[in-house]
Amino acid sequence: MGLFSRPQRVRRADAGRYRLDLPAEERALVADLCGQLRALLTETTDDPSLRRLFPTAYHDDVERDREYQQLVRDELLDRRLSALDTVQATHDATEVDAAQLGTWMRALNDLRLVIGTRLDVSEDALELDADDPDAPAHAVYGYLSYLLGEVVDALGTGLGDPDPEADAGPGARFEG
Repeated sequence: MGLFSRPQRVRRADAGRYRLDLPAEERALVADLCGQLRALLTETTDDPSLRRLFPTAYHDDVERDREYQQLVRDELLDRRLSALDTVQATHDATEVDAAQLGTWMRALNDLRLVIGTRLDVSEDALELDADDPDAPAHAVYGYLSYLLGEVVDALGTGLGDPDPEADAGPGARFEG
């Protein structure tokens, strides 16, 4: 492992199965953050830090956007709460299936969006002093970004693997 590399936390185990090698404190952090986001979402969906979870569809037409939000907001909320439930239910698991890991990906992204919105994160590099009051939140944001990257990489493993029978020609799979 190099000077700046991090340990691999998520990796493919078998076809459709993935290992979660997270230390207990990281598992607890993820579960706690999911609980905090769940509490916020069940309290209100109008909190400014949630705006990226419920984006404006019609920037130039307030009435159309209101109608759109009425149509999709409950479904978006249900999907987000369900994803948080799945992560909380599997946060101690050492192995999950592809569907569960996909749900982890969505929940981790939601967490990043909310924290990033609160921190007003941008593409510009940011250097914080250790005594900056936002330093812990930036560290959590960075960790979630890293973990999300691990999940995406693990889910992508094997996607580009060629099908050995694909080049066998017509009828190669079905003889008769």
